[in-house]
Amino acid sequence: MAEVPSLISLCMKKVGKDIILGYDLSPAIYELPSELFDGLLMLLPPLALQKLQDEMPLRSWNGHESTNICFRNGRKRGSCENFNTAWKALFMSRWPDIVRKIQQVDWPAGVAKHESISDWQHMYWETHLQNCIDEAAEIAVLPSFDGCLGEIEIPDMIIKSIGYEGHKSHSTCDYSKLSCHCEQFGSYARCLRLQNILCIAETSHLLRKSQLQQLVLRWIKSNEQIDGLCQLLWQNNETLSSLEFIDCNLSSDSLNAICNSLCTKDTQTYRVQHFSISNTVLERNPASLPPGLVSFLSSGNSKSLCSLKFSDNCLGKNFAKLVFNALLDASSSPFILNLSDNNITGWLFNFNQRSSTWPLSYFGMGKSLQSLRVLNLRGNNLCKDDADNLKHAFPYMPNLEILDLSDNPIEDDGIRSLIPFFVEASEKPSTLADLNLGDCDLSISGVTQLLDVLSNLKNPLHSLSIAHNKLGSQAAGPLGKFLRTFIRVLNVEDIGLGSSGFLKLQEDIPEEVKLVSINISKNRGGLETANFLLKLISRAPELLVVNAAYNFMPVESLTVVHSSLKVGKGKLKRLDLRGNTRFCQSAHATLFAEFQHCGRPIVILPLLLAAEEPYDDDP
Repeated sequence: MAEVPSLISLCMKKVGKDIILGYDLSPAIYELPSELFDGLLMLLPPLALQKLQDEMPLRSWNGHESTNICFRNGRKRGSCENFNTAWKALFMSRWPDIVRKIQQVDWPAGVAKHESISDWQHMYWETHLQNCIDEAAEIAVLPSFDGCLGEIEIPDMIIKSIGYEGHKSHSTCDYSKLSCHCEQFGSYARCLRLQNILCIAETSHLLRKSQLQQLVLRWIKSNEQIDGLCQLLWQNNETLSSLEFIDCNLSSDSLNAICNSLCTKDTQTYRVQHFSISNTVLERNPASLPPGLVSFLSSGNSKSLCSLKFSDNCLGKNFAKLVFNALLDASSSPFILNLSDNNITGWLFNFNQRSSTWPLSYFGMGKSLQSLRVLNLRGNNLCKDDADNLKHAFPYMPNLEILDLSDNPIEDDGIRSLIPFFVEASEKPSTLADLNLGDCDLSISGVTQLLDVLSNLKNPLHSLSIAHNKLGSQAAGPLGKFLRTFIRVLNVEDIGLGSSGFLKLQEDIPEEVKLVSINISKNRGGLETANFLLKLISRAPELLVVNAAYNFMPVESLTVVHSSLKVGKGKLKRLDLRGNTRFCQSAHATLFAEFQHCGRPIVILPLLLAAEEPYDDDP
């Protein structure tokens, strides 16, 4: 039987409706006792809560524990803890799927993302406006649509979700139209996603109250869309800090116009900190970069640039070479350079000749790429010659901390070319910390030599991946020695350890291991996988995350795993056992019910039994 509402709750709901209808109840509401006032906040629909918060006089905050006064659109508006709690509840009720995403835990830090959100009112209206824009895009894309964007009708479900029941006679705004939502809530829009159909001049007018900071664009292709987009960029180039293009088709002229639109009107500077183009058609091997892009990359007024990404664009070596050289010759220097998933074999050909002709002091008055911390070259078909050329470029990145060369067939010779850099980098105060060499066609010979060098670095690595290299059980010996270092994150997924490899690791594992995360999945270790976990967890007091999925572990492994968790004294936060098809969540979850972190099970088991879930670990 449904719970019978109390008289107070019915009155509060009536008050919410009257506020939306425009009745002047605010003076009486502000004089309510704190208990009733706080209870009312939790029952008000969004429009009523918004109006009450907007009109609350400054003097009333003192009576209701004001913690902060902010300014928006020139008017004083309060944002106290109680209002923020009410907005958070409204957000979590309306968008539970988004809440689940933002509640994902950063396992090493152990912090949920939602804990860092301080303004839930802002989050609510920004997400609401994004919903309205997405609904409008679905209508505007239809061939039969031939009207203004602002006149597109918003579905009743969205309108009712903010508490508006269609009382047009009591409102100066027609909430059935997109234009009304942009007018009322556009000032909350900081981060938006726009499809190509919305990149027209009218969008700039609809979003005239917005001060966009992050913008994601999809499927931009035509000149008309580029013109509309450039108008929006020009309108927001004082505040825009992040710009991302996905699945677009950008000619050199289009890229030139976009970059020109990012230059601020008065100071001729660029405020964009994160610039990304992915899965987009660009000119593969141009003779030169568009002048606007060169200016954006090389301008002394573009020092705010933090990350630059050209990923999965089928780019050739010329484009990559031109970008890299522009950055070398520039006053700007990003923290992150991502050129992953292209085809840039030979992009640094003859770089050693340039570096010998022009010494370090030539580039940027000795600055070169001083700020570069992250270089991502994953999946670029780089070979051993590219690795050899890369070693001549590394001196121009003296503070590199994260290097991703995964999914490149550089082979053992390529690794041997880079080993001197690894040794030299470990001697510096800002040392190389994270190295990804997954799927690089390495053999046991090359990896043995690599691990021997890495085990003796002056400043040890923080993270290493040698996943998806066919090494076999012989890799266990060098890995056992490597575990004696201060390595924190290790990925050895799918290297062919097998049962004998895990048995060898048990013999060689040191008394104390510094790992916080390890991936040993897809190694066909069977029961020895569980026995290795028992030893590892007992000797790694800081271990938080283990991925042991797809290891052909028999059902008797479960008792060993249970013992390991007991030994670990509850410190482990996630143990992934999916893909071990002898396990099943419905049959075995109770065995691990006592092991939880933040109310969630630590052990992740397969949902289905082996007969129901086919297994294929072929990459």
